[in-house]
Amino acid sequence: MNKIKVLVVDDSALVRGILSEIINRQSDMQCVGAASDPLVARELIRALDPDVLTLDVEMPRMDGLEFLARLMRLRPMPVLMVSTLTEQGAATTLRALELGAVDFVAKPRIGIGNGLAELAADIVDKIRIAARARVRRYPGAASATPAPNGPRSALPLLSSEKIVCIGASTGGTEAIREVLAPLPADAPALVLIQHMPAGFTASFAARLDGLCRISVHEAQHGQRILRGHAYIAPGGRHLRIERCGSSYVTVLDDGAPVNRHRPSVEVLFRSAARVLGPNALGIMLTGMGGDGAQAMREMKDAGSYNYVQDEASCVVFGMPRVAIECGAAHEVLPLLRIAPALLSRLAMDAGALRDRI
Repeated sequence: MNKIKVLVVDDSALVRGILSEIINRQSDMQCVGAASDPLVARELIRALDPDVLTLDVEMPRMDGLEFLARLMRLRPMPVLMVSTLTEQGAATTLRALELGAVDFVAKPRIGIGNGLAELAADIVDKIRIAARARVRRYPGAASATPAPNGPRSALPLLSSEKIVCIGASTGGTEAIREVLAPLPADAPALVLIQHMPAGFTASFAARLDGLCRISVHEAQHGQRILRGHAYIAPGGRHLRIERCGSSYVTVLDDGAPVNRHRPSVEVLFRSAARVLGPNALGIMLTGMGGDGAQAMREMKDAGSYNYVQDEASCVVFGMPRVAIECGAAHEVLPLLRIAPALLSRLAMDAGALRDRI
């Protein structure tokens, strides 16, 4: 079996040593080199031809994001970012994912040695996922997608006939953006799970809020679910939908991980099947594993209409593949066709409702 060749890029000798040791303890991977800055890394990439790169965000001699952008234009390869658990670190990490990084791990601000050692299982799992991920050449745009034209709804309706439930993991931050950005300001409410640690989901929601016509929030406990709004589960907390009188509300809890995840897509989708029934629409996007697939089938059996991202457009075809195998999908579509298909179905449902009235 060919081992996964990993190149570690970090300005900290301590971090380089710890990551190299963690990687070399695995039977299926090898740290083939370590670089203290992007210029050294550039030469080692040419010499060693690694399968995966781990890259610190904050680097000397060349900014980590600048290096990543150049790399993904000239020699696209799987990159796992190593980020700090700060607000600025979260914003920078999201930009790195936009530039084409497959995923990230968050290193603690203090006690880095012990912290990284405790994250060892997560690090090597993500390296394995990155080695199998589909990586696309970054086109070289200088900035994030501009906010779409058109005003937001000034007074969103307090209820909606439909609620859209979305699950995603590896590659999901950009996939979610592609689904949400085309939606009009009066779109039905959306409730989302993106596998992401605490401290990053607030920045993720804020970034999407600036790119979309709908309003995007990190969900809070007991929020009324409103048309024209999207609610993202906070990192480290499960999110489900419950009925409160004539409205639907978000419910957060700190229960045990489900399918190794908290938040878990399974928790959200199961609540949608139980509470929303045919008023739900399900979307399963790119991600490793099978979190949410069985519950998505429960949504379908309860009357939901479900979309699943196709293999060719996924960074990792794990969660969508399992959802398809479970018989949970009504339609399997390329990423860029999911939002138009959703809008078309919503228009059809609205027309049928008007006809009944």
